[in-house]
Amino acid sequence: MTVRDVAGYLNVDEKTVYRLAKRGELPGFKVAGAWRFKRADLEDWIDNQKKAATNNVADEGGT
Repeated sequence: MTVRDVAGYLNVDEKTVYRLAKRGELPGFKVAGAWRFKRADLEDWIDNQKKAATNNVADEGGT
C-alpha cells in the first residue's frame, strides 16, 4: 500500500502517515525512496493499538 492508500485506510492525513512511519511507530518500509506498507502489518498494528487503548482505559478504572 502507498502512503495515500494508508492515509485513506486509517482516515488520517498523509503527513501523519509519513510522520508515524519515520518515527518507526507505523510498520512500513521504503522501496526506491518511497514508503510502502503491507495491509497485514497495518491490521496487526491496529489490533495492537486497540489492545493498548483498552489496557489504558482499564488501568484508569474505566470500562
